[in-house]
Amino acid sequence: MPTDFNQQVIDEFRANKGRVGGPFEGARLLLLTTVGARTGARHTTPLGYLPDGGDRVLVIASAGGAPTHPAWYHNLLANPDVTVEDGVFTYRAKAAVLTGEEREGVFARAVAADPGWGHYQDRSGRVLPVVALVPAEDGPPAGPLGDMLRTVHDAFRRELALIRREVAASGPRVGAQLRVNCLTLCQGLHVHHEREDRHMFPALERRHPRLAPALERLRAEHVVVQQLLERLQHLLSTDDLAPETLQREVDRLIQELEAHLDYEEEQLVTLLN
Repeated sequence: MPTDFNQQVIDEFRANKGRVGGPFEGARLLLLTTVGARTGARHTTPLGYLPDGGDRVLVIASAGGAPTHPAWYHNLLANPDVTVEDGVFTYRAKAAVLTGEEREGVFARAVAADPGWGHYQDRSGRVLPVVALVPAEDGPPAGPLGDMLRTVHDAFRRELALIRREVAASGPRVGAQLRVNCLTLCQGLHVHHEREDRHMFPALERRHPRLAPALERLRAEHVVVQQLLERLQHLLSTDDLAPETLQREVDRLIQELEAHLDYEEEQLVTLLN
């Protein structure tokens, strides 16, 4: 992408906590900052990414089908220590280029989900590198705690909306990348609720005893959401999962989770701020 267009996307991404319009509206997008291999200067590039079922995410050095690898790829080969912004968190990460069967399997999964990756590779005349970005640190986003909570919740809402759209657009079978997207979301929600139960809620209860009934309700809702997540993960483990079955379970999860998130924000955001 031209530098001026890149900067417009970067500015919009940062101003709207990861949401952008135009050709990238509704896309999974991150900002990758690398250190120039020759200049040592920091360079930020907006990139589409793929969830990978855990902490790491995957990016593909497509350069829009250009015959040469993009500059950010050369930079991370020289220095794999990078910075990632995902709209909620900004964190240091280690870049690792996938090789062999792992690379082939991930790329095949990406092409099955979006044939555009295959078109880019055919047009480029090169094997498109696939890079894993592995977090090197873990910490909360900056800002008031209540705003932070709402920002994290909004990221879950956005991912659920993306998955719902992907399920609706899938063919007669649920593809491998869509399964990975769902499993990544399940893991993220489980970790988020576990941290609330173990750390945030007990601290709030000690400081604000009057919150006890609301916190008990929130804990009970965590149990319901976890049951839905386990049901979803069980379905994803079956070979003959139909999109309409997955759609039904995703809709149930969205309904329960959005009501839970709304109530939690109503009870806690102002207090946390």
